[in-house]
Amino acid sequence: MKTPAPTDPAAPAPGKPSRPTKPARVAKPVAKPTAPESRLAMVRRARRINRELAEVYPYAHPELDFRNPFELLVATVLSAQTNDLRVNQTTPALFAKYPTPEDLAAAVPEEVEELIRPTGFFRAKTKSIMGLAAALRDDFGGQVPGRLEDLVKLPGVGRKTAFVVLGNAFGVPGITVDTHFMRLARRWRWTESDDPVKIEAEVATIFPKSEWTMLSHRVIFHGRRICHARKPACGACPITHLCPAYGEGETDPEKARKLLKYEMGGFPGQRLNPPPGYPGRPAPPLGGGASPGGEA
Repeated sequence: MKTPAPTDPAAPAPGKPSRPTKPARVAKPVAKPTAPESRLAMVRRARRINRELAEVYPYAHPELDFRNPFELLVATVLSAQTNDLRVNQTTPALFAKYPTPEDLAAAVPEEVEELIRPTGFFRAKTKSIMGLAAALRDDFGGQVPGRLEDLVKLPGVGRKTAFVVLGNAFGVPGITVDTHFMRLARRWRWTESDDPVKIEAEVATIFPKSEWTMLSHRVIFHGRRICHARKPACGACPITHLCPAYGEGETDPEKARKLLKYEMGGFPGQRLNPPPGYPGRPAPPLGGGASPGGEA
């Protein structure tokens, strides 16, 4: 039995028009309290950040192009050490030639390497995606399993990849702790840890389970567009009043606006085929030019 294609979380309900995107509002920062923040106050502030990010990014979604769980799984493995744009520019040719786990498992490794070369580390990634394809063929009837304990046994699949697939292909809540999520969780003082598993566990105690998947999208969106690693656009951030790290980046509004990436800065996004409701421009195909600000 074929696994049905997942419903994109960013797509509007049938018969319901897409919600217009609100322009990012920049709140004035408030004076930081001198007394230590209580656990209750931190939780309330964290949940308010999530609510306000939901207003800024009502269209938040996974930024990998995929049509089924198998494509999402492979694309997520390929996204290691590169950005989603480069993966999205690479996978159309890969999936056209190897649309199923059986096809990919039986491929000639050198041919797969050549197809995924633009994503970097192509030899190791070829070994991983062909290995997971063989495991799906041999152990799961050619279907991507919908359980964490099964997914993490596949070659090249860790908890982060597993939660991307579970949350976006199967509707199973999960927190995706990538480099952006780790950075912002620490800046917002949701955690002091730099261990992804510990961060996942700590953040899970702050938010209800039903919010985990969309929280991940919103935080990652914010990290890619505004709260960058090297130079956050603090002066263009809509949640400065909730951010203990305000001032780490550019606070001048005009200078900060020049740091905005993807649709926030008027540039193409990472997906060649963005979901309905996405306010930005689709990314160009491979060879058609790169989107500015290509953080992973």
